[in-house]
Amino acid sequence: MLKFTKMEGLGNDYVYMDAINQKIKHPKELAMKISDRHFGIGSDGLILIGDSDVADFKMSIYNPDGTEAEMCGNGIRCVGKFLYDKGYISKTKVTIETLAGVKNLELILEDGKVKFVKVDMGVPIFEPALIPVKDYISYRFDNLEFTKVKVDSLELTCISMGNPHAVCFVSDVDDIDIVKVGPLTENAQNFPRRVNAEFIEVKSRGEIKMRVWERGARETLACGTGACASVVASILNGYTEREVTVSLLGGKLNILWDKNNNHVYMTGPARIIYEGEIDLD
Repeated sequence: MLKFTKMEGLGNDYVYMDAINQKIKHPKELAMKISDRHFGIGSDGLILIGDSDVADFKMSIYNPDGTEAEMCGNGIRCVGKFLYDKGYISKTKVTIETLAGVKNLELILEDGKVKFVKVDMGVPIFEPALIPVKDYISYRFDNLEFTKVKVDSLELTCISMGNPHAVCFVSDVDDIDIVKVGPLTENAQNFPRRVNAEFIEVKSRGEIKMRVWERGARETLACGTGACASVVASILNGYTEREVTVSLLGGKLNILWDKNNNHVYMTGPARIIYEGEIDLD
């Protein structure tokens, strides 16, 4: 039997497991089984919380198709809540190792529990080889060079926040046939490791509306790294200021791209849904 906690950040739901005190075998296959919303627990993937040699804890993320993701913004906020609310830590600042590097979290409490988490998401990555992206066109903004690609009729701004994103600006996100254009973008030949696709409607200089097609997971209610990439893309294209509210299907995130240190900061909620044990034999 494996103990688990079902958690969500803006409806981006994952199954969280303590990989310190219980042995997790074959995590890719496990992720595929437990993510199934008919025959499993049902989630956008599996997140394992383990020991780290370089940070307080390590987070490993597996998509519903079994592939491993570098980073998950909504997921890492829930990791912070998991660790504090369950007594693994008593401090409100914690470091988490991910495949996208070590991330710093600040836990914001309400009635002794974590309500919101502010995450230093690090510096956005524009270098084509590191996103990765190919067959691109280069642009400049404020002494920064960034890239765009064309996929059919879509113009996409390419950014990595530890995982690859392609941001498309549209007049009305509700009119997007995301089931069609999402896979088209995700699997375009421009992206050697596939890509997360964000579709953005600019509401004002301080707010954008977003839908996201996530690599290996289809459309989800929210994507933290995608929200960060979308705000950076909005600034690069001259649409918004540096602090933006991102309205997603699952709720709102506050994203700040700090001009002083070039870091992107994400603040949003995290919530425990339920806990249990599962036997997959």
